[in-house]
Amino acid sequence: MGRVTSRTPVLRIRGSQHTTRPDTVAAEEPLEIRLGGTALAVTMRTPGDDFDLVHGFLATEGVIAGPHHVAGLRYCDSVDADGRNTYNVVDVDLAPGVRPPDTALDRNFVTSSACGVCGKASIDAIRTRTRHDVAADPMRVPLPVLLALPGRLRAAQQVFDRTGGLHAAGLFTADGDLVALREDVGRHNAVDKVVGDAVREGRLPLAGHLLVVSGRASFELTQKAAMAGIPVLAAVSAPSSLAVELAAELGITLVGFLRGDGCNVYTRQERIVLPSHPPDESRPARR
Repeated sequence: MGRVTSRTPVLRIRGSQHTTRPDTVAAEEPLEIRLGGTALAVTMRTPGDDFDLVHGFLATEGVIAGPHHVAGLRYCDSVDADGRNTYNVVDVDLAPGVRPPDTALDRNFVTSSACGVCGKASIDAIRTRTRHDVAADPMRVPLPVLLALPGRLRAAQQVFDRTGGLHAAGLFTADGDLVALREDVGRHNAVDKVVGDAVREGRLPLAGHLLVVSGRASFELTQKAAMAGIPVLAAVSAPSSLAVELAAELGITLVGFLRGDGCNVYTRQERIVLPSHPPDESRPARR
Protein backbone atom coordinates (compact mmCIF):
# COMPACT_ATOMS: atom_id res chain seq x y z
CA MET A 1 0.00 0.00 0.00
CA GLY A 2 1.09 3.57 -0.53
CA ARG A 3 2.33 5.61 2.38
CA VAL A 4 0.04 8.05 4.13
CA THR A 5 3.00 10.26 5.03
CA SER A 6 6.61 10.67 3.97
CA ARG A 7 9.71 12.20 5.51
CA THR A 8 11.72 14.95 3.83
CA PRO A 9 14.57 17.21 4.98
CA VAL A 10 13.65 20.86 5.50
CA LEU A 11 15.36 24.06 6.51
CA ARG A 12 13.49 25.13 9.63
CA ILE A 13 13.61 28.88 10.30
CA ARG A 14 12.36 30.18 13.62
CA GLY A 15 13.51 33.72 14.18
CA SER A 16 17.30 33.73 14.37
CA GLN A 17 17.51 29.94 14.59
CA HIS A 18 18.05 28.02 11.35
CA THR A 19 18.22 24.24 11.54
CA THR A 20 18.02 21.35 9.08
CA ARG A 21 15.76 18.53 10.20
CA PRO A 22 13.41 15.89 8.76
CA ASP A 23 9.75 16.79 8.50
CA THR A 24 6.64 14.68 7.98
CA VAL A 25 4.43 15.63 5.03
CA ALA A 26 1.13 14.19 3.84
CA ALA A 27 1.43 11.85 0.88
CA GLU A 28 -0.30 12.66 -2.38
CA GLU A 29 -0.52 10.12 -5.19
CA PRO A 30 -2.84 9.55 -8.16
CA LEU A 31 -5.58 6.95 -7.99
CA GLU A 32 -7.01 5.77 -11.29
CA ILE A 33 -10.51 4.31 -11.13
CA ARG A 34 -11.45 1.86 -13.87
CA LEU A 35 -14.78 0.23 -14.70
CA GLY A 36 -14.33 -3.18 -16.26
CA GLY A 37 -10.80 -2.28 -17.33
CA THR A 38 -11.80 1.07 -18.89
CA ALA A 39 -10.40 4.22 -17.29
CA LEU A 40 -13.09 6.37 -15.68
CA ALA A 41 -11.37 8.86 -13.37
CA VAL A 42 -8.08 9.91 -11.88
CA THR A 43 -7.99 11.72 -8.55
CA MET A 44 -5.07 12.94 -6.48
CA ARG A 45 -5.48 11.48 -3.02
CA THR A 46 -3.75 10.41 0.17
CA PRO A 47 -3.27 6.61 -0.03
CA GLY A 48 -5.42 4.64 2.36
CA ASP A 49 -9.11 3.67 2.47
CA ASP A 50 -8.98 3.48 -1.32
CA PHE A 51 -11.90 1.07 -1.62
CA ASP A 52 -13.99 3.44 0.51
CA LEU A 53 -12.93 6.26 -1.81
CA VAL A 54 -13.95 4.34 -4.91
CA HIS A 55 -17.34 3.31 -3.49
CA GLY A 56 -17.99 6.86 -2.31
CA PHE A 57 -16.98 8.38 -5.62
CA LEU A 58 -19.24 6.05 -7.59
CA ALA A 59 -22.15 6.64 -5.20
CA THR A 60 -21.88 10.43 -5.15
CA GLU A 61 -21.57 10.45 -8.94
CA GLY A 62 -24.81 8.48 -9.19
CA VAL A 63 -23.24 5.34 -10.68
CA ILE A 64 -24.13 3.01 -7.77
CA ALA A 65 -26.70 3.12 -4.98
CA GLY A 66 -25.31 0.47 -2.67
CA PRO A 67 -22.85 -2.41 -2.27
CA HIS A 68 -25.09 -4.71 -4.33
CA HIS A 69 -24.24 -2.63 -7.41
CA VAL A 70 -20.56 -3.63 -7.17
CA ALA A 71 -19.69 -7.17 -8.18
CA GLY A 72 -16.02 -6.81 -7.28
CA LEU A 73 -13.02 -4.51 -7.18
CA ARG A 74 -9.30 -5.00 -6.99
CA TYR A 75 -5.96 -3.25 -7.24
CA CYS A 76 -4.40 -3.63 -10.67
CA ASP A 77 -0.74 -4.28 -11.39
CA SER A 78 0.61 -0.75 -11.69
CA VAL A 79 4.33 -0.85 -11.00
CA ASP A 80 6.98 1.78 -10.38
CA ALA A 81 10.50 1.95 -11.81
CA ASP A 82 11.64 -0.69 -9.31
CA GLY A 83 8.87 -3.11 -10.27
CA ARG A 84 6.85 -2.61 -7.09
CA ASN A 85 3.06 -2.34 -7.14
CA THR A 86 2.05 1.27 -6.56
CA TYR A 87 -1.52 0.38 -5.56
CA ASN A 88 -2.62 3.41 -7.57
CA VAL A 89 -5.13 1.71 -9.90
CA VAL A 90 -8.44 0.17 -8.80
CA ASP A 91 -10.63 -1.73 -11.26
CA VAL A 92 -14.35 -2.09 -10.49
CA ASP A 93 -16.79 -4.66 -11.87
CA LEU A 94 -20.34 -3.35 -11.77
CA ALA A 95 -23.11 -5.83 -11.05
CA PRO A 96 -25.19 -7.04 -13.99
CA GLY A 97 -27.78 -4.45 -14.97
CA VAL A 98 -25.93 -1.48 -13.48
CA ARG A 99 -25.43 1.07 -16.21
CA PRO A 100 -21.96 2.60 -16.41
CA PRO A 101 -21.68 6.37 -16.81
CA ASP A 102 -21.50 7.85 -20.29
CA THR A 103 -17.97 9.25 -20.39
CA ALA A 104 -18.63 10.64 -23.86
CA LEU A 105 -20.68 13.47 -22.36
CA ASP A 106 -19.23 16.95 -21.78
CA ARG A 107 -17.44 15.73 -18.74
CA ASN A 108 -13.86 15.31 -17.57
CA PHE A 109 -13.34 12.91 -14.70
CA VAL A 110 -9.71 13.93 -14.09
CA THR A 111 -9.66 15.77 -10.76
CA SER A 112 -7.10 17.33 -8.49
CA SER A 113 -6.88 17.10 -4.72
CA ALA A 114 -8.12 20.70 -4.51
CA CYS A 115 -11.33 20.52 -6.53
CA GLY A 116 -13.26 17.49 -7.65
CA VAL A 117 -15.37 19.24 -10.29
CA CYS A 118 -12.84 21.52 -11.96
CA GLY A 119 -12.93 19.51 -15.18
CA LYS A 120 -16.70 19.37 -15.56
CA ALA A 121 -18.07 21.36 -18.43
CA SER A 122 -20.93 23.20 -16.78
CA ILE A 123 -22.96 23.58 -13.62
CA ASP A 124 -25.92 21.89 -15.30
CA ALA A 125 -23.78 18.81 -16.00
CA ILE A 126 -22.96 18.29 -12.34
CA ARG A 127 -26.37 18.73 -10.75
CA THR A 128 -26.60 15.00 -10.17
CA ARG A 129 -30.04 14.12 -8.87
CA THR A 130 -30.12 12.32 -5.56
CA ARG A 131 -32.26 9.25 -4.97
CA HIS A 132 -32.99 10.44 -1.42
CA ASP A 133 -35.55 12.96 -0.16
CA VAL A 134 -33.17 14.97 2.01
CA ALA A 135 -35.63 17.83 2.39
CA ALA A 136 -38.09 15.58 4.26
CA ASP A 137 -35.55 14.47 6.88
CA PRO A 138 -36.94 15.47 10.31
CA MET A 139 -33.51 15.60 11.96
CA ARG A 140 -32.96 18.18 14.68
CA VAL A 141 -29.57 19.08 16.19
CA PRO A 142 -29.17 20.92 19.50
CA LEU A 143 -26.88 23.92 19.07
CA PRO A 144 -24.46 22.85 21.86
CA VAL A 145 -23.98 19.50 20.08
CA LEU A 146 -23.29 21.27 16.78
CA LEU A 147 -20.76 23.66 18.32
CA ALA A 148 -18.82 20.77 19.88
CA LEU A 149 -18.32 18.88 16.60
CA PRO A 150 -15.23 20.69 15.22
CA GLY A 151 -13.36 19.86 18.42
CA ARG A 152 -14.36 16.22 18.16
CA LEU A 153 -13.36 16.16 14.50
CA ARG A 154 -9.97 17.68 15.24
CA ALA A 155 -9.32 15.33 18.16
CA ALA A 156 -9.79 12.32 15.87
CA GLN A 157 -7.39 13.54 13.14
CA GLN A 158 -4.36 11.33 13.68
CA VAL A 159 -2.47 12.08 10.45
CA PHE A 160 -3.08 15.83 10.71
CA ASP A 161 -1.23 15.82 14.01
CA ARG A 162 1.89 14.60 12.19
CA THR A 163 1.63 16.68 9.02
CA GLY A 164 -0.75 19.61 9.47
CA GLY A 165 -1.66 19.13 5.82
CA LEU A 166 -4.84 17.08 5.54
CA HIS A 167 -8.53 17.80 5.27
CA ALA A 168 -10.96 15.80 7.36
CA ALA A 169 -14.57 14.74 6.98
CA GLY A 170 -16.53 13.33 9.88
CA LEU A 171 -19.96 11.72 10.01
CA PHE A 172 -21.85 12.30 13.26
CA THR A 173 -25.21 11.37 14.73
CA ALA A 174 -27.65 14.03 15.95
CA ASP A 175 -26.33 13.34 19.47
CA GLY A 176 -22.77 14.18 18.40
CA ASP A 177 -21.41 10.62 18.27
CA LEU A 178 -18.66 10.11 15.70
CA VAL A 179 -19.61 7.39 13.20
CA ALA A 180 -16.71 7.66 10.74
CA LEU A 181 -13.78 9.96 10.03
CA ARG A 182 -11.45 10.05 7.05
CA GLU A 183 -8.50 12.32 6.17
CA ASP A 184 -7.14 13.21 2.75
CA VAL A 185 -5.25 15.94 0.91
CA GLY A 186 -8.49 16.50 -1.03
CA ARG A 187 -11.58 17.59 0.86
CA HIS A 188 -13.80 15.86 -1.70
CA ASN A 189 -11.80 12.64 -1.31
CA ALA A 190 -12.24 12.74 2.47
CA VAL A 191 -16.00 13.02 1.98
CA ASP A 192 -16.04 10.22 -0.60
CA LYS A 193 -14.16 7.98 1.83
CA VAL A 194 -16.72 8.64 4.57
CA VAL A 195 -19.61 8.02 2.18
CA GLY A 196 -17.88 4.96 0.73
CA ASP A 197 -17.56 3.44 4.20
CA ALA A 198 -21.34 3.76 4.55
CA VAL A 199 -21.92 2.35 1.06
CA ARG A 200 -19.84 -0.75 1.78
CA GLU A 201 -21.72 -1.32 5.03
CA GLY A 202 -25.11 -0.88 3.34
CA ARG A 203 -26.02 2.17 5.45
CA LEU A 204 -27.24 4.54 2.74
CA PRO A 205 -29.14 6.78 2.92
CA LEU A 206 -27.48 8.51 5.85
CA ALA A 207 -30.65 10.08 7.18
CA GLY A 208 -30.36 11.68 10.60
CA HIS A 209 -26.62 12.35 10.27
CA LEU A 210 -24.37 15.40 10.04
CA LEU A 211 -21.35 15.72 7.80
CA VAL A 212 -18.63 18.00 9.21
CA VAL A 213 -15.74 19.11 6.99
CA SER A 214 -12.55 20.85 8.04
CA GLY A 215 -12.40 23.31 5.15
CA ARG A 216 -14.96 25.26 3.18
CA ALA A 217 -18.33 24.03 1.94
CA SER A 218 -18.30 23.86 -1.84
CA PHE A 219 -20.99 23.04 -4.39
CA GLU A 220 -19.52 19.59 -4.83
CA LEU A 221 -19.47 18.71 -1.14
CA THR A 222 -23.10 19.80 -0.88
CA GLN A 223 -23.95 17.59 -3.82
CA LYS A 224 -22.11 14.65 -2.26
CA ALA A 225 -24.03 15.12 1.00
CA ALA A 226 -27.30 15.08 -0.94
CA MET A 227 -26.33 11.97 -2.90
CA ALA A 228 -25.65 10.19 0.40
CA GLY A 229 -28.91 11.39 1.95
CA ILE A 230 -27.19 13.55 4.59
CA PRO A 231 -29.48 16.37 5.80
CA VAL A 232 -26.90 18.60 7.54
CA LEU A 233 -23.53 19.77 6.17
CA ALA A 234 -21.33 21.86 8.45
CA ALA A 235 -17.99 23.45 7.60
CA VAL A 236 -15.47 25.26 9.75
CA SER A 237 -14.93 27.75 6.92
CA ALA A 238 -17.10 29.59 4.43
CA PRO A 239 -19.61 28.15 1.96
CA SER A 240 -19.68 29.17 -1.67
CA SER A 241 -22.69 30.84 -3.24
CA LEU A 242 -23.43 27.74 -5.31
CA ALA A 243 -23.26 25.58 -2.18
CA VAL A 244 -25.89 27.77 -0.54
CA GLU A 245 -28.03 27.72 -3.68
CA LEU A 246 -27.88 23.92 -4.00
CA ALA A 247 -28.50 23.37 -0.27
CA ALA A 248 -31.61 25.54 -0.45
CA GLU A 249 -32.79 23.74 -3.57
CA LEU A 250 -32.36 20.26 -2.08
CA GLY A 251 -33.40 20.98 1.50
CA ILE A 252 -30.01 20.55 3.17
CA THR A 253 -29.14 22.50 6.31
CA LEU A 254 -25.87 24.25 5.45
CA VAL A 255 -23.72 25.58 8.28
CA GLY A 256 -20.56 27.64 7.81
CA PHE A 257 -17.93 29.23 10.04
CA LEU A 258 -18.54 26.57 12.69
CA ARG A 259 -15.93 27.73 15.20
CA GLY A 260 -15.79 28.35 18.91
CA ASP A 261 -19.18 29.38 20.23
CA GLY A 262 -20.74 30.41 16.93
CA CYS A 263 -21.68 29.56 13.37
CA ASN A 264 -23.74 30.78 10.43
CA VAL A 265 -26.76 28.72 9.36
CA TYR A 266 -27.53 29.49 5.72
CA THR A 267 -30.41 27.15 4.88
CA ARG A 268 -33.09 25.11 6.63
CA GLN A 269 -32.36 26.81 9.96
CA GLU A 270 -35.20 24.98 11.72
CA ARG A 271 -33.06 21.85 12.05
CA ILE A 272 -30.79 23.65 14.55
CA VAL A 273 -32.44 23.66 17.99
CA LEU A 274 -31.49 26.83 19.83
CA PRO A 275 -31.29 26.77 23.63
CA SER A 276 -34.09 28.48 25.49
CA HIS A 277 -32.74 31.29 27.64
CA PRO A 278 -34.33 31.79 31.07
CA PRO A 279 -35.51 35.34 31.81
CA ASP A 280 -32.96 37.72 33.31
CA GLU A 281 -33.90 37.79 37.01
CA SER A 282 -32.05 41.09 37.47
CA ARG A 283 -34.77 42.83 35.50
CA PRO A 284 -38.35 43.24 36.68
CA ALA A 285 -40.78 40.92 34.96
CA ARG A 286 -42.97 42.47 32.30
CA ARG A 287 -46.66 42.60 33.06
